[in-house]
Amino acid sequence: MIIKIVYYSMYGHVHAMAQAVARGASEIEGARVDMRMVPETLPSDVLEKMGALQARDAMKEMQICTVDELAEASAIIFGTPTRFGNMCGQMRQFLDSTGKLWASGALIGKVGSVFTSTATQHGGQESTILSFHITLLHHGMVIAGLPYSFQGQMRIDEITGGSPYGASTIAGGEGQRMPSENELEAARFQGRHVAEIASRLG
Repeated sequence: MIIKIVYYSMYGHVHAMAQAVARGASEIEGARVDMRMVPETLPSDVLEKMGALQARDAMKEMQICTVDELAEASAIIFGTPTRFGNMCGQMRQFLDSTGKLWASGALIGKVGSVFTSTATQHGGQESTILSFHITLLHHGMVIAGLPYSFQGQMRIDEITGGSPYGASTIAGGEGQRMPSENELEAARFQGRHVAEIASRLG
């Protein structure tokens, strides 16, 4: 059973969440977890101006995802930063290249799930995940979120991401905040949850 974690991260927040998702998924017997980055679409000089090169260097060993390898997965857990309440352009471009998989029905019946990162507490965490689900439904995927059995999304003693739609983190206006332990635990829980469902579906 192959669990793909397919994500884009500019400053490292989604990367940290993806690692936690991978740890959770790997706890399920028989799961092989593959972490993949979607291709970058911005040139290096633009990334440099955005202050992203240092964070990107820390992720340079990550393998780039190809469209064809999605078909081998039992489940795909996508991670994207938010751009104005939607997925980032890099992820949108990658998904827009999956027409061949759609035409052949290659992803029908596979488990699909999404996690995200926003700059602010109400910066589109839910809308990003929900709008992402539309693409997964067009592919015929079985949507899995973050059930309320993860009690951490009920906390009111701290500002935290997480909703029934998926794990999320709040990066801060300048990206200064990395995922909290509660947010990382949400990501681990989601990874386990998705892998469990994929295992049951066989």
